[in-house]
Amino acid sequence: MSPPIRILVRKGVRRLTGRQTVKGRVPKQMPGGVALGEEEEEAAAEAAREAVRSKRLFRYYGAAGGPAERSRVKRLEKEFAREAGTAHALALNSGTSALVTGLAAMGIGPGDEVIVPGYTWFSSVTAVMAVGAVPVICEVDESLTLDTGDAQGRITPHTRAIMPVHMRGAPARMDAVMDLAREHDLLVLEDVAQAAGARFRGRRLGGIGHCGAFSFQMSKAMTAGEGGMLTTADPELRARASQYHDSAAVPNTGAALEEWLPGVNLRMSELHAALLLVQLSRLGGLVEAMRERKARIKAAVGDALDARGGSFRALNDDEGDSGLAVVMFMSEPGKAKRVAAALAADNVPATRLYNEGELLPRDYIDLHAYEAWAPLHEKRTWSRDGGPWRGHPREVDYPPDACPRTMDLLRRAVHIDVSPALTPDQADQIGAATARAIERLA
Repeated sequence: MSPPIRILVRKGVRRLTGRQTVKGRVPKQMPGGVALGEEEEEAAAEAAREAVRSKRLFRYYGAAGGPAERSRVKRLEKEFAREAGTAHALALNSGTSALVTGLAAMGIGPGDEVIVPGYTWFSSVTAVMAVGAVPVICEVDESLTLDTGDAQGRITPHTRAIMPVHMRGAPARMDAVMDLAREHDLLVLEDVAQAAGARFRGRRLGGIGHCGAFSFQMSKAMTAGEGGMLTTADPELRARASQYHDSAAVPNTGAALEEWLPGVNLRMSELHAALLLVQLSRLGGLVEAMRERKARIKAAVGDALDARGGSFRALNDDEGDSGLAVVMFMSEPGKAKRVAAALAADNVPATRLYNEGELLPRDYIDLHAYEAWAPLHEKRTWSRDGGPWRGHPREVDYPPDACPRTMDLLRRAVHIDVSPALTPDQADQIGAATARAIERLA
């Protein structure tokens, strides 16, 4: 008998036991994490030995001197920029730091508004608030990425930037985003945290907008546990970002004293860079594996989904998708709930994208959905009377029901993880189990 499968249900958590139609242990959806191996171990050990023996733990200098050109962080920046198809890359300590640094480099601050989709990790919103700007939330469409039509209607004279988020490994409609930005003279910061290695019409994500922000947190396509990267083709934006991420910009980055802007310390460590150099070399293979496994699952599911009035998530560029997940929309939320529960009982790594009205344990609250962003709804900040809304030229509010289309899509969505470590047999088993669940329950 298979072990109990823990699933989320209304008014709490119960246990279901079902036969495991997906055989064996299903790998976690942490592409870079499941790929960690001897090469990363050796790279970290070598970096640690060299750094300690040379007394050089910091990218710019060490206790015994030594050339800055040997910095692993600097090497990672060069190789990542080349991979992203852009001129510059700046390594940071997290993806959130990359977002904040990108906004600061663009000159976004108090009095400005930034359009952010209602389906993204909450850091996309808090990054806007961190530079003193006001987030304006817009809907997503069936691709689960920013709906440019809805964004168009939310532009005001105070809008300075737009932040397309490439959710669940798939690209936003970057042609439409860039057209909208040009029409209204807006800056574009791509949030690529979940989509490293993906493309839009042949161009790497993060190399299309004015800046791109990447995350190397544990769950991402390449990881060092933490870390981030900011990409840009604009040398002025790169220089401003470099100053913002390093308070010692004059001695460390070569910033001119007469142009020096105050910054903070968001630098990446040499040890993180050592791991990420190996992970970057794996990225293409990981994306290729996920795409192949995803194609097998979708091929097995398509007919059943069509017959029950469901649909796959729309893809703005099928060939550019990283393959990170299969997302399906059922015709109504109850069907999504039943299908997700049945899949969990069959050992399929499936969840719903939004659990409406359920009493969830604290660690199950998903901060990707607009309705979960209570600090934004209530305009909570660290100072009693502070926040970017104080003194803002117009009133901006965030009622919980402000993104009905986004929340409808999330309520009806079933998400299946596609790990690069899935075997082809497991992918086929996931496809068969999913088709069966849809036929029975949708």
